[in-house]
Amino acid sequence: MVEKTKNYAVKDLKLAEKGEYLIHWAEDHMPVLMRIRKEFKQKKPLQNTVIGCCLHVTKETAVLIRTLKDGGAKIALCGSNPLSTNDAVAAALAKTDIHVYAWRGLSNKEYYWCINQVLDHKPNITMDDGGDLVTHLHTTRKENLKHVIAGTEETTTGVNRQKIMAEKKKLKYPIIAVNDAMTKHFFDNRYGTGQSTIDGILRATSVLLAGKTFVVSGYGWCGKGLAMRARGMGANVIITEIDPVKALEAAMDGFRVMPIKQAAKIGDIFVTVTGNKHVIDADTLDIIKDGAIIANSGHFDNEINIPYLNKISKHWIEIRPNVREYHLKNGKTIYLLAEGRLVNLSAAEGHPSEVMDMSFANQALTAEWLINKKNVEKLDNKVYPVPYEIDKKIAMYKLKSMNIKIDTPTKTQKKYMKKWKEGT
Repeated sequence: MVEKTKNYAVKDLKLAEKGEYLIHWAEDHMPVLMRIRKEFKQKKPLQNTVIGCCLHVTKETAVLIRTLKDGGAKIALCGSNPLSTNDAVAAALAKTDIHVYAWRGLSNKEYYWCINQVLDHKPNITMDDGGDLVTHLHTTRKENLKHVIAGTEETTTGVNRQKIMAEKKKLKYPIIAVNDAMTKHFFDNRYGTGQSTIDGILRATSVLLAGKTFVVSGYGWCGKGLAMRARGMGANVIITEIDPVKALEAAMDGFRVMPIKQAAKIGDIFVTVTGNKHVIDADTLDIIKDGAIIANSGHFDNEINIPYLNKISKHWIEIRPNVREYHLKNGKTIYLLAEGRLVNLSAAEGHPSEVMDMSFANQALTAEWLINKKNVEKLDNKVYPVPYEIDKKIAMYKLKSMNIKIDTPTKTQKKYMKKWKEGT
C-alpha cells in the first residue's frame, strides 16, 4: 500500500523519524551544501520559483531539496528510478511540506504517474536525473512547457539525450549540464560511482573480490572509478570499450582491454557503465562463464539484455535480496543484481554524502544562477556547461571544509599569464 494525498505519495509516513536520522547524517557530511543553505536562508534567491525535480530520493537529495526550499522555492519531487527511493527519506520530506511522489518498487505506470504529479505543479525550473522528466514534458505534457524557464541535468545519460534533442531542434528551453561540471563528474562519477558500485555488489552478494576477474564495460569517468576501486580490492580488471581513445587510456592505465565476447568466457563479475543499450547482449549471454555475476551502474536497466536472459532461462529465483539466480537452458547458472538497475542505488545507498555535497552544490547554485533573467536571456535552447565561477566557488568551499589551503598567483605571474611576447 502507498499513502497518497494531493500533496504527496509515499510508502509509509510513519517512517519519517527514521528518515530524519538519515538526513541528519547526510547534513553532517555535506558542509558545502550546508554553507549554501545558510546563504539561501538569508537571501531567499529562489522566492516564488517552482522547481520540479526527478532525482534519486536519497538522504543526500533530501539535503538539496531542503536547501532549495530554504532559498524560497516551492519543490515537487519524484524518484528517477523505480528502485532507488529510500522510503524513510521520502516520508521525512513529505512530513515537512515537500511535495514528494516516490516509493521503492513502483511499476512503470506508477513511475510516470509520479512524474505527472510533479509536472502538475507547473515548474519554472526542472532538475532531472536521466532525462525522463524532460522527455515526458516535451512529448506528453507539452502544455507545461510555457511555464519553464530552464533546467539542469544530473547525469551523463540525460545530458546525451538532451544534446540530441537540441541538435534536432526539439529542446524547448536551455539545460545546464550539471553532470559536466568538474566538481561533479570528476569526483561524483569517478569516486562516487567507483565506491558505491562496489558497495552495492558486496551488500548484495558478499563475495570476495580479491582474485576475481572483474569486467568493466565502459571507461568513462564512472568506468575509471569502478576499475580503480575493483583493482584496489585485489580484482583482476578487464575493460571493454567501443571508443579507441578510451580503450587506449585503459591499456595505458594498466588494465587488460578486450572485446566483451572474449571477456565473457573468463569474467567472474561484469558491470556495465556505458549509458548505452544491450552492452551485455544475446551473443555475450550465450557464452558467458558459468556462475558469473552481472550488474549495471548505468542509468537505465537496458544495458543488459534482460528480455533475452529471460528467454534463454528455464527459471530464476530471488536467492538473496537484489540477487536473481538464473538457471539457463544450457545448464549454466548466472546471477543478475538489482534487476539490472543501478546496483549502487538499488542494492546500496548510492554515492557517499561527501561527494554528493559537490554535485548538489552545483544544482543549488545553478538554480540560483538560472533565476537571474540576465543570465537566461543569453541562452538558446541548447545544453550548456555550468558557469566556471560556480565550479570554482564549490571547489574553494570544499577545500576550506577540508582545511586545505592553496597558493594564489603573484603579481608577476598574473602579468605573465596576460602576455604573449615573452619567450626564451
